[in-house]
Amino acid sequence: MTTPKFSHPKFSRRMFSRRSFMRVAAAGVVLSAAFAAVPAHAEGVLRIAQQFGTLYTPFHVLREKGLIEKHGKELGIDIKVEWIRLSGGGAVNDALLSGSIDIASAGIGPFLTIWDKTRGTAQEVKIVGAFGAQPNFLLTNNPNVKTIKDFTEKDKIATPAAGVSVQARILQMAAEQAFGPGNAKKLDPLMVTLPHPDATAALIAGGTEITTHLSNPPFQNQALKDPKVHKVFSSYDILGGPATPTVAYTTVKFRQENPKTYKAFQDAFAEATKWVDENKKEAAEIYVKVEQSKLDPAFIAEVLSDPEVTYTLVPLGTIKFADFMNRIGAIKNKPTSWKEFTFEELHSASGS
Repeated sequence: MTTPKFSHPKFSRRMFSRRSFMRVAAAGVVLSAAFAAVPAHAEGVLRIAQQFGTLYTPFHVLREKGLIEKHGKELGIDIKVEWIRLSGGGAVNDALLSGSIDIASAGIGPFLTIWDKTRGTAQEVKIVGAFGAQPNFLLTNNPNVKTIKDFTEKDKIATPAAGVSVQARILQMAAEQAFGPGNAKKLDPLMVTLPHPDATAALIAGGTEITTHLSNPPFQNQALKDPKVHKVFSSYDILGGPATPTVAYTTVKFRQENPKTYKAFQDAFAEATKWVDENKKEAAEIYVKVEQSKLDPAFIAEVLSDPEVTYTLVPLGTIKFADFMNRIGAIKNKPTSWKEFTFEELHSASGS
């Protein structure tokens, strides 16, 4: 198979920092306006935020097939769905708390941060469902890096949100395992914030300060097709098995005030997840269409068919993240069960 190519331009050594700064600055202007006081709306409007990666394929499917609208009609309600693209859990959480979106999607790390912040308040947040279990790879184009102990100050590690994204938390967990208790943040000074598509382009192009990327599918699969790039570890190595790194969540208040809209979304999410698992070739075609991607649908189908990927709405391995984040002081509240931060529709399943 021909190696899929990204459409991103090659990066100069300084293009990364300037481009990232402008992206963040522009996002700040847009989000500041969007996060102004937003009036509460009645049933029938649903604003959803999503980020990058094939893990969001269920969202692409329910969007393309109009599943939220379908389930809404079955409940006797017409639902207008709006999609918002954000990068980084911090931006997503700000949007949810400001009332600019109704359904958030981000890594388990940012979710636990907002859950901890809102627990017991009028804005309490819980998980609607996970995006399935999938590994995240730490990739590098530095041939001298075999383990994380080989990094030097010259290596910059890209994550969607330095220090707080799920990828950042995985790297911190790896650092604690490698360097011992109290050293979870040893590699934090090497982290930089960069969306997955841009980080992948920088890693493949080479010649930039970005030598490493804690990635996700399909970006990690594409990067590994380049002979300059190799895998340092999989998140499954660090976590001791499969985990659901990304989740969809909303406020308890929204669920209570919009029961039909919430149920339509939850049912559509469940249907789309099951459909992707059973129709990976068609799901890949939908991903490419919705993303307007230049990647080969056959390559995306290969990514979706990875035996290490499990399609489930039930959170897995999330308590490991919660225990770690509580231990390092990132969250104050330590949940005793994954059911504490999920809605009851999930509680009959075997999660963790």
